[in-house]
Amino acid sequence: MTDYFMGVDVGSVSTNVAVLDSNLRLVHKLYIRTMGHPIEATKRAIKETGEKLPTDAVIRSVGTTGSARNLTKVMLGADIAKTEITAHAVASSFFMPDVRTILEIGGQDSKVIVMEDGLITDFGMNTVCAAGTGSFLDHQARRLGIEIEDFGDIALKSTAELNIAGRCTVFAESDMIHKQQTGHPMSEILRGLCDALVRNYINNICKGKLLLPPVMFQGGVAANAGMVRAFRELINAGDGDLIIPEYHASMGAIGAALSMREQKEIPGLIT
Repeated sequence: MTDYFMGVDVGSVSTNVAVLDSNLRLVHKLYIRTMGHPIEATKRAIKETGEKLPTDAVIRSVGTTGSARNLTKVMLGADIAKTEITAHAVASSFFMPDVRTILEIGGQDSKVIVMEDGLITDFGMNTVCAAGTGSFLDHQARRLGIEIEDFGDIALKSTAELNIAGRCTVFAESDMIHKQQTGHPMSEILRGLCDALVRNYINNICKGKLLLPPVMFQGGVAANAGMVRAFRELINAGDGDLIIPEYHASMGAIGAALSMREQKEIPGLIT
């Protein structure tokens, strides 16, 4: 019999599952699209996770997070539901105890978390604007006829800066179309968009907060090399100051699983 601890992060765009063993090692992670149906997505994610675990696996605790965390908690009979702010802070502190700033951009929302000595001291989230989120970048990639996986690499090829309005999705898309019509190359347009979206993030979500290093950038958008470069340049962060965690897209689910350490003592868990 093997004990495991599960975190489930159900958002509007993606559903993530993370399973930790008794030594808090990540032994399984799963990412699927929610597709507007959180219950069905959760059922599928749990079924696929169960098929990957050993036959003698015993899930000792389950934590949920994400926009559907309370629904998922009831559905799974989970032990606890944690806000996304808490889940991401717990996971980040676990992998980097001295983290000071957490930048997280997911499918539909963005957040910044300010940490000190492992505690949350401030945070900010987007409200209605989706500019810079994963879904917006997916949409622009489809409109431009490129794969989202190639978006960042193409942006990195640009050697010139290009100013694109990034205050909202409507302005950004209109400005991109205008730049295409005036003959700017794709690499410049994508670089300009990344710069605009990071400026929008800093101005509208961070709102003057000090983004002190070490900084962790996580969420699905952290896989976009163009957005990483834009953050490094616009917050003046070197390679050692802006860290992309290995499991950047699964940090919410990992944090939900780790949060159970705060609720009850489980033999074998590292405290």
